[in-house]
Amino acid sequence: MEQFSEEHGKLLLNKEWLVATKDSTPYLFKCDFSTADLSCFILVTDTKTVWTEVLNSKQFARRWRACNPNSSVDDVREDDEEQWRMANLELLARAHTLGGIVELSFDCVESKYADLAIELECETFKWRWETCLQGRRLSAEIISSHLVLPLISLNHLAFMSPVGESSESDLEKAVDKLGRTARRSVDTHVKNALAKPRLATSLRRITAMFNFVPDLPPIMLTVEQPHLQAQVTQAKTEKLSPVSTHKRPAQGLMVPATPPSVTSASFSKTRDSSPKIPVTAGSNSATESDSEGEAPPAVGVKGKGRAPSSAASPPADVEPHSPAPRVLSIEPTPSKPLHRREAPSSDSDSSPVRPVKKTRPPLTSSEEEDSEAERKRRLVKLKSGGAGGVNRGTKQPIKRGGRRF
Repeated sequence: MEQFSEEHGKLLLNKEWLVATKDSTPYLFKCDFSTADLSCFILVTDTKTVWTEVLNSKQFARRWRACNPNSSVDDVREDDEEQWRMANLELLARAHTLGGIVELSFDCVESKYADLAIELECETFKWRWETCLQGRRLSAEIISSHLVLPLISLNHLAFMSPVGESSESDLEKAVDKLGRTARRSVDTHVKNALAKPRLATSLRRITAMFNFVPDLPPIMLTVEQPHLQAQVTQAKTEKLSPVSTHKRPAQGLMVPATPPSVTSASFSKTRDSSPKIPVTAGSNSATESDSEGEAPPAVGVKGKGRAPSSAASPPADVEPHSPAPRVLSIEPTPSKPLHRREAPSSDSDSSPVRPVKKTRPPLTSSEEEDSEAERKRRLVKLKSGGAGGVNRGTKQPIKRGGRRF
């Protein structure tokens, strides 16, 4: 989908505003349909925000077929396709006029891809606009150039009429009456004001004049209601029958059935041939482990060293390693409860010897003996030295380090 640009906005300056209401909200929109490149675009506003959509020829054809599946034929020649698009585009252009919009039903529907989806329906066709929200800056510029400034100028022209020359009391009464009517239902007031051909065409011409458009549109007092009838193209079976017969064998040739079977067979062969190597290696290692002896872990180590080149050695080594986790799971579990059960027997005995915890107690007893010997030596020195000796305090025992559990 193309983006709405300034050029699209300039092309809408000489277009009239169309009004439709939904849920007490007035929607003003302008449309343009180009027969040169078979494109169309729309500008929608509720006087606060602006939504736009631009469709090229292919997008227009897809949208029309999606909205009218019964009134269109899928298989059409290129020449007929262009004429079909031209006819439907002209029909849609006639519907988006002051006289044609009255015969269409207006509804805002939900959409997963559009910010505002508008559905227009007639007895013979249906159309759907899926517009996207524009930014605040572009929205303000569009509303100002297409609606606000032209309305100010047009109101200035209206008050220069005999209504503007009336007295103050009569003018106040007319303004108050119009304000009370517009305040009760804004959507109906806007629709009635802009739906009149005199006001709509005057606003269109002053908008084009204000923005320096060279070709000024005319002002019309009345408009004619166009004839809205969708044209259904009927495809000839004689021309389409050879095309369908030629397409069927082409579709059969495009989908070969032999390559998938060959590839699957070759793939299955490679998968079947790959496990044959580890089976032979595993059988050799198993026979070697049985012939060497009863120690399965040693056999597993030897099996790893004997078959390093074979690619299937890891699955062959799974068998010798199977008893290893069993030995590891049995050894640590009885070790802790065995020491705990032997603890009360060691307390009842006179001199138990613990394997781990009683390695340092003899060091503490030797420290006490050394300290007692040093005390005796100091006492002998003090007695022998008498008063000439140096009085020193008692020497504390040396702490070589606490016990660590």
